[in-house]
Amino acid sequence: MKCFFLSSLICSFCFFPVMVIKEVPVPIKIYPQGAPQSNDIADSERFDGFCVDNITDPEIIVFSPPQHKNTGVAMLICPGGAYIREAVVHEGYEVGEWLASEGITGIVLKYRLPNKHKEIPLLDVQTAMNWIHQKSDSLHIHPDKIGVSGFSAGGHLAAMSGTRLRGIERPDFMVLFYPVISMTDSLTHKGSRSNLLGHLFTETDIYDYSAEKQVTQNTPPTLLLLSDDDVVVTPLNSIVFYQALKANKVKSSLCIFPVGGHGWGYNKEFDYHDDWKSLLIRWLRDNRIL
Repeated sequence: MKCFFLSSLICSFCFFPVMVIKEVPVPIKIYPQGAPQSNDIADSERFDGFCVDNITDPEIIVFSPPQHKNTGVAMLICPGGAYIREAVVHEGYEVGEWLASEGITGIVLKYRLPNKHKEIPLLDVQTAMNWIHQKSDSLHIHPDKIGVSGFSAGGHLAAMSGTRLRGIERPDFMVLFYPVISMTDSLTHKGSRSNLLGHLFTETDIYDYSAEKQVTQNTPPTLLLLSDDDVVVTPLNSIVFYQALKANKVKSSLCIFPVGGHGWGYNKEFDYHDDWKSLLIRWLRDNRIL
């Protein structure tokens, strides 16, 4: 299942086989009284069966593992889509369902699209992390084993949560799939940058929203997974992030598959589908998260 990109913008359509999710749990609004600020999107939310756009009311969808398999580990999942829509199926629901089968609580975040309100997506992650901690007992989640994962622009959002958030709001680990990392001209995915920062961004914006520039020794352990032939988001994004992690002595691993391009998510036709799943589980075990 792939969303196909043209130039710096994600296409307005997706090509997918039939969705295979058994059942999508009932969404939970993270702002029951309404979002604290508007992203100024006036059009109604639309879901074509695979991608969602015009998101103004963020929700989380919890995929809980069977009680006998529950490991206490949880992962907040941020789908990608150039910050203009979200591929909630193959970069969200299918991943959450698989994680639950492995004993990990998969929590898909349908975050608000920024519409050039740069602070809004990270605020939604922050709110979602607080919600997970508040519900950790009832969901049988260890409060020190709550990670975040993200795909493409969702990978940028996940990386920002690991470098910008503090306290319980900061994830305990990160898993980033072919992420946008940098806002600098030579590295960024320009459509994602434009949708997040607008066209009148400043040098301060570039610095603040380039995740590689925000890494510290307190950044959580990170696994990066991507393909060498990605022509949408250059692999150099992940490489500079990995270098920053190593410079700050953060436990990290970088896996670059020879082929696959961009946006493979949970696509079973991806040549390394089984490999990335095995690597992720092995990485969690090697880092004593599982």
